[in-house]
Amino acid sequence: MSAKKTVFLTGATGNMGWAGFKELYAKKDKFNIVVLIRDSEKNRELFKPYDSDPSVKIVWGDLMNYDEVLSCVTGSDFVLHVGGMVSPAADYYPKKTIKTNTTAAKNIVEAVKAQPNRDEIKVVYIGTVAQTGDRNAPIHWARTGDPIKISIYDHYAISKTIAERYFAESGLKYWVSLRQSGILYPGILKNYDPIMFHVPINGVLEWATVEDSGRLLANVCGDDVPEEFWRRFYNIGSGKEYRITNYEFEVYLLNAIGLSSPKKIFEPKWFTLKNFHGQWYADSDLLDSYLHFRENMPIEKYFKILSDTVPKFYKLAKVLPPFLIKKFGMEPLANKEIFGTMNWIKTNNKDRITAYYGSKEEWEKIGGWDTFKITRPSEEVTNLDHGYDESKPADELDIEDMKKAAQFRGGECLSESMEKGDLFTPLKWKCAHGHEFMMTPNLALKGGHWCPEELPYPWKYDEEARVNPFFAQVWYTNHTKDENNVYDESIFKGMAEYK
Repeated sequence: MSAKKTVFLTGATGNMGWAGFKELYAKKDKFNIVVLIRDSEKNRELFKPYDSDPSVKIVWGDLMNYDEVLSCVTGSDFVLHVGGMVSPAADYYPKKTIKTNTTAAKNIVEAVKAQPNRDEIKVVYIGTVAQTGDRNAPIHWARTGDPIKISIYDHYAISKTIAERYFAESGLKYWVSLRQSGILYPGILKNYDPIMFHVPINGVLEWATVEDSGRLLANVCGDDVPEEFWRRFYNIGSGKEYRITNYEFEVYLLNAIGLSSPKKIFEPKWFTLKNFHGQWYADSDLLDSYLHFRENMPIEKYFKILSDTVPKFYKLAKVLPPFLIKKFGMEPLANKEIFGTMNWIKTNNKDRITAYYGSKEEWEKIGGWDTFKITRPSEEVTNLDHGYDESKPADELDIEDMKKAAQFRGGECLSESMEKGDLFTPLKWKCAHGHEFMMTPNLALKGGHWCPEELPYPWKYDEEARVNPFFAQVWYTNHTKDENNVYDESIFKGMAEYK
């Protein structure tokens, strides 16, 4: 019998992390679990049953504290980095989010590097679908290697993109970035925030259930994960059954809590037209082929199970007339200050209106349900061009492929040579704006990253699309070539240290 492995898990009190902890704990004959948890009464109550369990080590601390991170990494065979600040808190505290999530990534990388067996420790980083941003039809099919394109104002995705770069460029022998999609979990039925209207009605998302996500975290620690799995990027999704539109999601969600049709309690003008992340994955089956985490439950059945977990007072909503729910519940939310979409219209917040609608004129054209067209995009997979011959095996890619890829991004590969197939030794590149930078071919070609000075912020996307054909593929589908740049310049002051 093989010796037990030690797994350090961050974010164990969050939705995905808690699901992962329970899956690992169910296999405590194989794993010892270390968790770093922020000290609070709620968290102590959650982990009270595990206080005296010898297979669980609880460290009360903070990912921002390097020494505490180091103490958890030391002796671990696996590091599962799930934790960090997420939406909606991330939307209200952008600077704190960026600092927290990037510092946590740095601390983990440095703590692993400090180990005498650093080349044996396997590090799993959980990224996000938000890194590739708005992918409404006709570019709704996505895969890793597509351009990083963070939705304007999405500071959470900025932090996750920078953190992903830390891991990918760390030089560690074993790391992997798994980009998480939207997670379906019981608590999602309780969300009540104006951010719910930031999604385009006809936008799409391939959801992942929290149970699938938990199994994924446990299975990635298995002995059967092959060597080829590591140092790559993957998209997490629960598969074809969970590829739905945002309108379909609202129907499932409202039915689960006993409410009527979205048309009776929402107005289409309350929802945005663009600038929110979402896509169907052309490549999410690949991750499941390695980790076998999908339960493959029909989505209607899954939402029925979710409805059984809703507190009783939510079910009382089905006896209320829809117009009351709309008038006193949903409409005030759409008009709420800061993030309410109708508050932007009322106050003529041009930056937000431009980012999420294009213009006030485009918002006015939305109309009501009698004229708004609900659509579901094509299920035929169409891939973006990555700018090099993807039919070639990775171990045959050479400097000529790098030059072609750089040219397609509007830049140059300044390195004169590379060892064929070596995607992990940094090369020297130059972007269309003249910035020179070092980056591994793996991060650029397989991760979709490019010049750190231009992307992922400060969202000068019009300027970038004019000179970068690779990026233009994901911009001009719903933006004009003369559309004004929209970004919050103040947020980037003093952020050079996070580049």
